[in-house]
Amino acid sequence: MPTRPDTAGARPDGPAAATATPDAGPGSGHPTEGSGHPTEGSGHTNEFGHTNEFGQPVGRPVPGWVPRPPVEPVTLTGRTCRLEPAARHTEGLHRALDLQSHPSTWAYYPQGPLSDEPAMAAWVASLDASPTSVPLAVLDADGTARGIASYLRIDPANGSVEVGGIVLSDALQRTTAATEAMYLMMRHAFDDLGYRRYEWKCDSTNAPSRRAAGRLGFSYEGTFRNAVVYRGRNRDTDWYSITGEEWPALRAELGRWLDAGNFDADGRQRTRLDTASALGHEPVRAPQDR
Repeated sequence: MPTRPDTAGARPDGPAAATATPDAGPGSGHPTEGSGHPTEGSGHTNEFGHTNEFGQPVGRPVPGWVPRPPVEPVTLTGRTCRLEPAARHTEGLHRALDLQSHPSTWAYYPQGPLSDEPAMAAWVASLDASPTSVPLAVLDADGTARGIASYLRIDPANGSVEVGGIVLSDALQRTTAATEAMYLMMRHAFDDLGYRRYEWKCDSTNAPSRRAAGRLGFSYEGTFRNAVVYRGRNRDTDWYSITGEEWPALRAELGRWLDAGNFDADGRQRTRLDTASALGHEPVRAPQDR
């Protein structure tokens, strides 16, 4: 079973042992984006930021930027969980999400609960068929499928990717493994592939998703009103992100919290995850959470 922060034990190996194993594609790279500070010949700065040769305000330089590798199917291994391509685990995903979880698990998704394993397989296949989607199954320490999360809106040219389509079973919700799964996906995008922006989006009415985004260090960026119609109702979509500049501090804090030494023999956390202190400020919250 997944390791719950307040109920279950933790294995002795820490998050530093987490690994990423490509299942396909060109392999990993490292960030080539510069520090973001102005360089000679890159334009002038004033109180408004950078300007071009015509004196117009422009964005900061990104020296040496090149497109990043595409996100490909991958195995990500941590202390309390492992992520693998979802197509390998459709039977387990159907069991965990459709048969062993409350139907409300699917409340904020256009599909689900799914009727049988072929329906789950068809949904996962539709995600795999998209060039901007990589669905991964979240497995507990015993290798049992407990949830699904996908890389979405994959944009190698600009180094941007979204984590989304997150459906966690009742057994996985609010566990150490759930947090570690999100950490492993972030770390792969930033550290292995060199992406510079990592997105999270949710229905504006989905309070648990908004809270999860804030806890992990995502900052609210705005709301796309009347963005989607699903299940016969409107969806306003809240947008969140973590940038490459914020990632080192968040990586350190997530790694500290996930370390086995932060949990007692019963799996209870000794200290809380504190991404606000790591960033030096509270992540920007959606208006309804302020």
